Amino acid sequence: MTVAALPETASAEFTASMLYLDGVTVAFDGFRALNALSFVIDRGELRCIIGPNGAGKTTMMDVVTGKTRPDDGKIMFDDGKIDLARLDEAAIANLGIGRKFQKPTVFENLSVFANLELARKTARGITRTLFARLDGASRDAIAAMIRRVGLAGRDLVPAGALSHGQKQWLEIGMLLIQDARLLLLDEPVAGMTDRETEATAELVRSLAGEHTVVVVEHDMEFVRSLASRVTVLHEGAVLADGSIDFVQNHQGVIDVYLGR
Repeated sequence: MTVAALPETASAEFTASMLYLDGVTVAFDGFRALNALSFVIDRGELRCIIGPNGAGKTTMMDVVTGKTRPDDGKIMFDDGKIDLARLDEAAIANLGIGRKFQKPTVFENLSVFANLELARKTARGITRTLFARLDGASRDAIAAMIRRVGLAGRDLVPAGALSHGQKQWLEIGMLLIQDARLLLLDEPVAGMTDRETEATAELVRSLAGEHTVVVVEHDMEFVRSLASRVTVLHEGAVLADGSIDFVQNHQGVIDVYLGR
């Protein structure tokens, strides 16, 4: 599919950002899951998105990845050059937008190394990928990714034998090795041990700058450990936006989400 680009006269407000949602609205049977939602994610930023159930967090990720089409609004990517609302899921993925769901989706019967090998971004078709021999540089890249996501020494371990947290790390590695520029991580520490949660926080923090990362999470201690800007959604719109201390002391956020 041809990428839909903005005309040269596009507003300057879209520039210098990786992701810009402008008045995005999605309604299901009259219920507005997103209600003129607008916010900006800077290039290389780590942003946390929080909010109560039904706030629109999942729908927001769905429209960014093309799973759901908005009824109105723009979803601008890469300095406002591309309107994602005009593209399908495959075209959006090919732009370098990767999404990790709460439940890991790895190939459990394959080794850690094989999972990353299959995930490698390549111009070859899947059949050629399966039977092609890896060159030294490709093997080195996979080995480096295994170390980066905390799975050193587990190259040949079947993914199904990994702990829940390790599967999460492997899936993040699978997105990274595809050269994902924007990572959408959905509750990445759900079900993890305290030690795994700490390691995941360290990994996610290390990605900022090199990648743009959006984390949707309910674990407020994990959110605090990321030390990032936090956007709170409620009823499909932004309720509050700022530091973790700001949003935790915001009366509206306390009333609808955090409580006392």
